[in-house]
Amino acid sequence: MTALLVVLGAAVGAPLRYVADRAVRAGHDSMFPWGTLLVNVAGSALLGFLVGLPASAGWSALLGPGFCGALTTYSTLGYETVRLAEQGAGRHAVVNVVMNVTLGLAAAVGGALLAGALT
Repeated sequence: MTALLVVLGAAVGAPLRYVADRAVRAGHDSMFPWGTLLVNVAGSALLGFLVGLPASAGWSALLGPGFCGALTTYSTLGYETVRLAEQGAGRHAVVNVVMNVTLGLAAAVGGALLAGALT
């Protein structure tokens, strides 16, 4: 049952990631992957928030590794960073990694703190 909940959450999170990334890219003429940064930071904040809430194992599976796991994307971060470096945008590549890690961690902590304050 838990695996099914993870699959169901991922079935919503993955398309949302794609749509959000495309929407951000359509609004920016930049080689920097702003869409991936947005979904990674938002997903980290949501996951931090969820971790701070009392929730059943089912809800945790559905929303944690399911939805948030599919919404956020380490593989795309890696791919886009390599692509930036190959295109001669080494500074953008480094900034991409630093911003994803730093802002993602800060967002997760902020989400957990918010959940703690609300419970």
